[in-house]
Amino acid sequence: MAKARGRGKPVRRRDKKGGPGSGRRKPCQHCRDKVEQVDYKDIASLRKFVSEKGKIRSRRITGACRRHQVQLARAVKRARELALMPYVNEGGRDDSPRRERGDRDRDR
Repeated sequence: MAKARGRGKPVRRRDKKGGPGSGRRKPCQHCRDKVEQVDYKDIASLRKFVSEKGKIRSRRITGACRRHQVQLARAVKRARELALMPYVNEGGRDDSPRRERGDRDRDR
């Protein structure tokens, strides 16, 4: 006998209470401090918004508003261009061994 579908109370995924995604967004640090323009010469504060590998962190991670995230990205890029900040990490590359597409371990 076939199982009847669509009977009973439907389960909705959006009704999940709590969890890791719930809660308030953290306020923008620059809006809280009433910073009008992000300065590219302030390397100490810009380093907080760059990962260990040298990538600019996203708004979701930093908690910056859209306006200040755009200013941060522009300031980091300008500081890199003027050699105030590095483009990549200190070593210049990742230490984990990676195989190329053609590198296959063959036991022949």
